[in-house]
Amino acid sequence: MTDFRLTPQHTDGDLALAHVAGELDIATAPRLRTEALALIAQGHRHLILDLGAVSFCDSSGFNALVGIFRCAKAAGGTLVLAAVPDRLGRMLVLTGLSALLPAHPTAAHALVAHTRSQDAATA
Repeated sequence: MTDFRLTPQHTDGDLALAHVAGELDIATAPRLRTEALALIAQGHRHLILDLGAVSFCDSSGFNALVGIFRCAKAAGGTLVLAAVPDRLGRMLVLTGLSALLPAHPTAAHALVAHTRSQDAATA
């Protein structure tokens, strides 16, 4: 069985930060999607996925990220990526999805950006 873990690191109101580790492939992509959508269903419509420990991502993992983005958007939220591995980052750029799925160098940067965007929205 392929190694995969999604571990919520921070949940606060409508925001969740989850650490993703292992391989995102045909065997694990459904779990990624299910576990991320469970966070959204719990009211965390803004989701940050820290991908720094992802060792591999194929098209199934990529499609799971797109599905999570769509569900977050349908819930009035966002999906933001952090510490995106180089190969996945290139796939996002080549497909044009980097415009829809913002990426930050670290989870800390993503949290700061989220706080700033929320502050700007309420100002």
